[in-house]
Amino acid sequence: MSIVTFWNNGKEQTGKTLSLAAICTQLAIEHNYRILVISTGYQDQNFDNCFWEQRKEKKNLGLFGPNANLALEEGIAGLTKIMKSNKLSPDIITNYTKIVFKDRLEILPTFKGSQNEYNEIRKYYPDIINLANSYYDLVLVDLDSQIQDNNAEMILENSNLIIVSLSQRLTSINAFMDIREEKPILNSKKALLLIGRYDKFSKYNIKNISRYLGERNKVSTIPYNTLFFEACEEAKVPDLFLKFRKADEDDRNGFFMTEVRRTVDNIIYRLEDLR
Repeated sequence: MSIVTFWNNGKEQTGKTLSLAAICTQLAIEHNYRILVISTGYQDQNFDNCFWEQRKEKKNLGLFGPNANLALEEGIAGLTKIMKSNKLSPDIITNYTKIVFKDRLEILPTFKGSQNEYNEIRKYYPDIINLANSYYDLVLVDLDSQIQDNNAEMILENSNLIIVSLSQRLTSINAFMDIREEKPILNSKKALLLIGRYDKFSKYNIKNISRYLGERNKVSTIPYNTLFFEACEEAKVPDLFLKFRKADEDDRNGFFMTEVRRTVDNIIYRLEDLR
């Protein structure tokens, strides 16, 4: 059972969240793991949009009139309420998730309440992540930049693997080189580098970036793929990956799938190596 946290410096778009969507979907389809994805952001629909169409919440009239607190009892808010009452156990977590593939992939969605409520709830993420780790084979965490200070450090320290999400921009690569001098954990075997929205025709390709950063192994990538990024807006990522399963080198989507599979294999290999 392992915690894999997806991290970036929070100052630029690196494709972290959509890279996680691709990786968790491929893991669920091709490997026999029970996976939980925890999205720690605040009202960020990017990850949710990959799997579900967004609909307006319907009021629940019930027997006693409108229930204004209905939405607040779902997901992380519901789990936090249970945790405060000291009744949260690992098997209860699944009652508050959304299912993508039964017994394979579940998601604890982004919090959608108020900013003040989120400020209170986010401090519970480290404990919930650790508790989930005793129930799921893999807990994948999309670490939002709003999870800061001790909470972020706790999540990173408790992670078995940290996926460092970078862009292909030289400024992004140089900034990471500075950050990892300040954060030794990002310069350890626990850190695996990932380029999101990768363009293989860029001057800063896998080979050159790996050499520039002094990485012994090739940096992992999730290439830019038009159909994938459209699917991320249309709640069709699972359908797309099932369709792409037979994509080979001659297929226009073959390179995308080859790199996604390589990234997934790198994650599994590194986790086994660190045990």
